Amino acid sequence: MLNSASELEFSNENNTEDISQFASLALSGDEASSEKSSTGAPEKTGYPDSVYVMAANVFQGIRIEKSPEKVLIKYGNEPLRSLSESKDESFQRLSYELAFSALKYQDILETILIDSYIFPSTTIPDHLSSLIIVMLYDFQDRKFQARFLSDNEESIAEVQEVENLLISFKTKLAAALARCRIKHDALSIYHILPETVRNQELRASTLPLYAWINTCKISPEEVYHSLKKKGYHKVQSVLHINDKVFAVDQHCYDVLIFPSHLKSDLLNTDLFKDYKLIFQDKSRSLAVHSVKALLNMDDDILMVNTGSWYTVAHMSILTNNNTSKIFVCGVQSQAKDPDLKNIFTKMGCKNIEILHETFINIESKDHRLQKVKVILLLPRCSGLGVSNPVEFILSEHEDAGLLKDFSQGGTSEDKLHILAQQQYEQLTHAMKFTKAQAVVYCTCSVYPEENEAVVKKALEFQDHGIKVQPYRLSPPVLPLCSLKEIHLSTDKFFRVEPSEITNGCFLSVLTRERDPSETVSVKDVLARAAAKGLLEGIELGKSSKREKKKKRSKISFPKASTTDSNGIQIKIAEFLNRETNANANQSETLTKRSLPQKNTTQVGSSSQVRKPNKPATNPLVPTFMKNTSSSRPYERPTNFIRPRPEDKMVVLKPVEIVLPPVMLPFSSPQGIRSQMPTQHFYCHWVGPKTVVPGYLSTPSIPRRGEKPKENLPSSLLRRPRPWL
Repeated sequence: MLNSASELEFSNENNTEDISQFASLALSGDEASSEKSSTGAPEKTGYPDSVYVMAANVFQGIRIEKSPEKVLIKYGNEPLRSLSESKDESFQRLSYELAFSALKYQDILETILIDSYIFPSTTIPDHLSSLIIVMLYDFQDRKFQARFLSDNEESIAEVQEVENLLISFKTKLAAALARCRIKHDALSIYHILPETVRNQELRASTLPLYAWINTCKISPEEVYHSLKKKGYHKVQSVLHINDKVFAVDQHCYDVLIFPSHLKSDLLNTDLFKDYKLIFQDKSRSLAVHSVKALLNMDDDILMVNTGSWYTVAHMSILTNNNTSKIFVCGVQSQAKDPDLKNIFTKMGCKNIEILHETFINIESKDHRLQKVKVILLLPRCSGLGVSNPVEFILSEHEDAGLLKDFSQGGTSEDKLHILAQQQYEQLTHAMKFTKAQAVVYCTCSVYPEENEAVVKKALEFQDHGIKVQPYRLSPPVLPLCSLKEIHLSTDKFFRVEPSEITNGCFLSVLTRERDPSETVSVKDVLARAAAKGLLEGIELGKSSKREKKKKRSKISFPKASTTDSNGIQIKIAEFLNRETNANANQSETLTKRSLPQKNTTQVGSSSQVRKPNKPATNPLVPTFMKNTSSSRPYERPTNFIRPRPEDKMVVLKPVEIVLPPVMLPFSSPQGIRSQMPTQHFYCHWVGPKTVVPGYLSTPSIPRRGEKPKENLPSSLLRRPRPWL
């Protein structure tokens, strides 16, 4: 029992009046604390007795211990007994939130209790000190108004006694709170908190809600239609919108975003009651989608430190159409198996197998894990990138001791070093699984010591003695949706900084090349699919025999003539090379003579011309060379004789044709320039349609649109020349 008989009496009315003024100041000033709550929030009426008891037990385990010379209030070590051990999620959330709020204001609340003379003037058992702290925080948060109690609530004696004590000291508590605010020059005790904690609370109050779609139960289109029927409409961004809206996440196609004030309304819909939509932090969705991008159809997955079972369920839903199996390690108590299986059954998950060993104790050559190709590692971390620590601890089943770090706005160096060492050991153990081809490492921390430093150290000191390819850092497999994300991912790490729209996240993908001996052919994939009944009605045996016959028919024909054809090709190449050199020498001799222009023609088996970019494609087609100015466009000759289709089947034999040099009857170059016509003439050879007897030059046929060459000397065209 509490004894308040020795409560300090104030002898004069002036002191009582001063206390009343301070109390009114406290009551009016506490209205400013509503800044941290959403607009239009209902007035607080208190919690059930069982919530106070559980919150007191949580606070007892996470409170900040002070040195003996600074101890103002003594706390006991015995937890309070609760009448009901409720495991309801909403019950636990209320208890943890109340304990966390009392923890943030522990120094202020202890000062108020001392300044109001509650502790010096009353005999309070030490084991009730934690209960007084959490109930005092709620009392001042209700502006020192009475708590509303329902008739069907079961009362707890310790809670009733503490509540009566606080009500009897109501005025003095309000005055002590006012003096504390004046001392810190703050509108409310909320403004006394460190800036990092205030910013964290502000983000938590406005952070959107993320929910992934259970595609085993419903399609995204059906979800959109159901939400629209309930008054929701789709937008690009839900930020700063108080209406009933939702948006689709840019990184994960099956994740929807809702404004924070709609949570209670959404939880009452059938979509959430029937596990068709599941609330979860976006960082966990990013992790499972990264794993999904690395999987083949029949690759197994090993999940380590999953925390929330919703993460396992999401991974199972994404691989529902595969033949993959998901192994979950770290479930030490087999008593949880029925509950977990019940949850997974309600959500439609079928490919999950629970391992009761801790990850470090699992051998890398475990026969159950021989098909595991991707390991998802979600190690315990400081979680300082999370805006709502209570939600993070409850959903990820983390230690409540993390709330102490959140209340101070940071983690101590010693604790950070311990966490980083544990993360390094788990990552290096994951890299020892020889059959695994990738490791996805994901945290909710903003400390480089838990992120980049751990990954780089593991890569640097990985074991190269085993006969597998070493791991290397791979670029993010998630889409980069902004310039900021591209900048943050330049070193191949995927980072999301804490902001008003999302929590912080770090993600790294380690991969190694597959062993060439394990390369799977198309035939193996089809055979494996047929063995699992995925190719019903398709006969693979007959098709393979046909392929073998085709291969034999294709291979047998060219083998018979390989030697002969190679010898013929070599001889033809030598001949063409020799003739090309001979023609080149002849053209040089013609150039050195008195001709002002290069009127040369090369006719042979190769039918090559001087222009390397215009080679003749058919040796039967004559080649023309125009010695015109470069400004004149190229005119395609119209008197080509097109070869007949059957000519393509004729086997051509190389024929040596050497034209005699042209002897002009002029003695000097000046005579040539004075008597030659201004038009350029062409010496060319046209394949005759019939065999022309003798070796006489054939007069050229004038082309369409070209003037006949009447002024050319007849001796240049008709005079026969002997062969050289």
